[in-house]
Amino acid sequence: MSGDPSRPVGPRTGTVLDALGRRIAHGDLPPGSVLRLEDVDATYAVSRSVSREAVQVLTSMGLVTSRRRVGITVAARDCWNVLDPRLIAWRLDGPERDEQLRCLSELRVGFEPAAAALAAARADAAQAATLAAAVSDMTVHARARDLEAYLEADQRFHRTLLAASGNEMYAALAHVVDAVLAGRTHHDLMPPDPEPAAIEWHADVADAVRRGRPADADAAMRRIIAEAQEAQQARAREGRTEDAVDR
Repeated sequence: MSGDPSRPVGPRTGTVLDALGRRIAHGDLPPGSVLRLEDVDATYAVSRSVSREAVQVLTSMGLVTSRRRVGITVAARDCWNVLDPRLIAWRLDGPERDEQLRCLSELRVGFEPAAAALAAARADAAQAATLAAAVSDMTVHARARDLEAYLEADQRFHRTLLAASGNEMYAALAHVVDAVLAGRTHHDLMPPDPEPAAIEWHADVADAVRRGRPADADAAMRRIIAEAQEAQQARAREGRTEDAVDR
């Protein structure tokens, strides 16, 4: 039985995995906490094989360690595979959402402008066409205020761009960008009317890729990320102000 965190798991295992993963990611089970398989079985009313499979996935993610006569121990945070898409989703749904978004956005600054520049040098005609089509779809969905459809087009744009870089390491980080974009949409960090300037900057990236202009692609991508960071920071400030008023 594989513990590969990217491998799909059955629905019952997925339920247990999601519940335990969230408790760890949210700090309800802090590092050093000890679990027992029999307690997992009883808490979630599942078989031992289901509990064991969920723990194997958590182990492969670096979230827990398992030793005989000790049990299953929640690992220190510096052992976690913080780029795992499941862990990213759990953390975005928890109390450290703003910090997680900040870290992910800072990571994007480190690779996505460079990937855009490479795409301008390496993209094929089909990839350039996909980028342009994604921008067109974003425009249509923004006008309709359909944020889910807008998200899908936005994610398609960035996945295509990273693949078009011709660098498999950048392409492998597509799930990081997917997570940032999904986190903004699903946690009410996106305005009901997507920022028109951001769509225009996506169009600028697509145009720079089509024309083979790496510097222009890099610059436009930096504007996209900066706008997203500023929006997230503004939303975080609003949240802190609301909390202060409530108190």
